[in-house]
Amino acid sequence: MAVSLEILAAHVGGTLVGGTVDAGRTILDATTLELASPDDVTLVDHADKLHLLAKSRAGAAIVPRGTPPLDRPAIEVDDVHAAFAAVVMLLRPPRPRPRTGVSPQAAVDPTARVAADVDIHPFAAVGADVEIGPGATIHSGARIMPGCRIGAGTEIFPNAVLYANTRVGDRCIIHANAVIGAYGFGYKAGEGGYRLSAQLGHVEIGDDCEIGAATTIDRGTYGPTVIGAGTKLDNLVMIAHNVRLGRHNMICSQVGVAGSTTTGDWVVMAGQVGVRDHVHIGDRAVLGARSGVSNDVEAGKTVLGEPAIDLRDRKLQLATLSKLPEMRKELKQLAARVDALAGGGRAAEAA
Repeated sequence: MAVSLEILAAHVGGTLVGGTVDAGRTILDATTLELASPDDVTLVDHADKLHLLAKSRAGAAIVPRGTPPLDRPAIEVDDVHAAFAAVVMLLRPPRPRPRTGVSPQAAVDPTARVAADVDIHPFAAVGADVEIGPGATIHSGARIMPGCRIGAGTEIFPNAVLYANTRVGDRCIIHANAVIGAYGFGYKAGEGGYRLSAQLGHVEIGDDCEIGAATTIDRGTYGPTVIGAGTKLDNLVMIAHNVRLGRHNMICSQVGVAGSTTTGDWVVMAGQVGVRDHVHIGDRAVLGARSGVSNDVEAGKTVLGEPAIDLRDRKLQLATLSKLPEMRKELKQLAARVDALAGGGRAAEAA
């Protein structure tokens, strides 16, 4: 789709600037600095990235208001990322997704209660006593096992599996290959091997949650594992049995949260964090990337490292570690001086 710079600027409420601006110049696509061609528009979201624009072949750029004059046309806006997203959608409109209803190739149990305007795509499976709210979408290959409840407007992508009695709120997104409600990893040792512990609970996911691709959430032992409203789980996250996450948590890729851990609201866990069982993470705490959390974390605290400690203390430790080679060298010099002084003292005594 070809659109002029003038139209793009008007579309995002921006101001077209540049000493040699050709408002009718045609833009064919929107892409990043590294990939842009002279027919593309790109984005620069901060002044410290302007040097990268100088190396780009982009024909125009979307920039923050007040950016110094550039060597090519620019559209100045208040919010660069929102404007660029709007331009991408204008130049590359999303593919239409007409409602299709329940496919005759889907396996839907007669006892399932499917509301109006629900799409169930071919080869999806919906078990007995399942309830699906208005406007939900179940993609091909997804399996919804008996007794599940799925809220209005929720979308479940291909090959996701919801074990029995899983409850999902309104407007949720569950990405491909997620597994919700599998058995928890709990065993009791006995003669002849391990015996699986009780797996009688389920999973409850609040409204407006997103569950990433290949993420797993285990059912509770007797009650629910809970994901609070508004919480977002990235791809490849593991939530164990009996965990209770608060509202609006942000859990990044490859995080593992062990059984019966709880969190407050607005908690952030960066990539590859590991949290042991039976601890509590307070409201608005931040767990830095690759932290190993073995104790409770107070509300508002930022921790880092293994074991995870307060961010300021961890930075001091890292700064000290970086100075160890220099400190070792100085220590050897001091030891040599002490030895020299001691040797001189012994010589004076002998005289």
